[in-house]
Amino acid sequence: MNKINGLICAPFTAFQKNGELNLDVIPRYAQTLANNGIEGVFINGSSGEGQMLTEEERMIAAQAWCKAAPAGFKVIVHVGGNSVKASKQLAAHAAEVGAYATSVMGPTFPKINRIQELADYCAEIAAGAPELPFYYYHIPAFTGIHLSMLELLKAVDGRIPNFAGIKYTFESLFEYSLCHRYQGGKFDILHGQDETLLASLAMGGAQGCIGGTFNYAAGLYVQIRDAYSKGDMVLAQKLQQKSWDLIEVICRYRGNIVAGKQIMRLLGLDLGPNRTPFQNMTEAEFEKMSQELSAIQFSEFAIKLA
Repeated sequence: MNKINGLICAPFTAFQKNGELNLDVIPRYAQTLANNGIEGVFINGSSGEGQMLTEEERMIAAQAWCKAAPAGFKVIVHVGGNSVKASKQLAAHAAEVGAYATSVMGPTFPKINRIQELADYCAEIAAGAPELPFYYYHIPAFTGIHLSMLELLKAVDGRIPNFAGIKYTFESLFEYSLCHRYQGGKFDILHGQDETLLASLAMGGAQGCIGGTFNYAAGLYVQIRDAYSKGDMVLAQKLQQKSWDLIEVICRYRGNIVAGKQIMRLLGLDLGPNRTPFQNMTEAEFEKMSQELSAIQFSEFAIKLA
């Protein structure tokens, strides 16, 4: 399978004020990301509040993104959930509408505690769209699944024909690197933690990266990769530190899923509110966050809308 080389954005799901899906903004959203150096999207994941959508909404969103995707723009559809049957149906639908790949994070109930259980879960869902690359989404902070990803690769190697790799969103760059070099780099290990992107390039050999702050600061991460590729580590470090400043701001306002979505509104793309139980930002918080973003010169590296 071809490996992803570049930045994949984890977009937000746009809602109308009444809480229903807002599909009208997706074409502009997709073109904006493409114009700012993004190679594709990972939809219906954590940034997209995917687990809070109905199965019908997830399919509607997948179809809309695939339809709006510019030529060559990859759409990876997260299809994971507690129902394997539903996930297989979502995977099959993703294939029908032209997705590039499917992915799953582990179920939240029951909690998986053994590698074999996780391999079985992945195998059954991957079979729902055997023609598409399949990625496991490793995000223990959300799933509570703290299993060795190196052992998962060993368990699925030769068993799941379309297993492409892992979206790795965890703090262990050591384990990330071990996964990256497994069997001479057999699998595509996509780095998923924005604040350690440079470290993943330098230590782990990352090629593809998936991030939530790419939504509104894509150019910053494009510049980090470019500086690293040119051997300018001083500039790469300086740029990564700018991302830390940004991340520190959004963490003060309930993180990327809440604050990041409102940064898009600040830039001129209103994606609506978050769904319950997320606590939406107040207008006072929005104004204060805007001031803090101004203080770190956010406008210098913010995306430009299509």
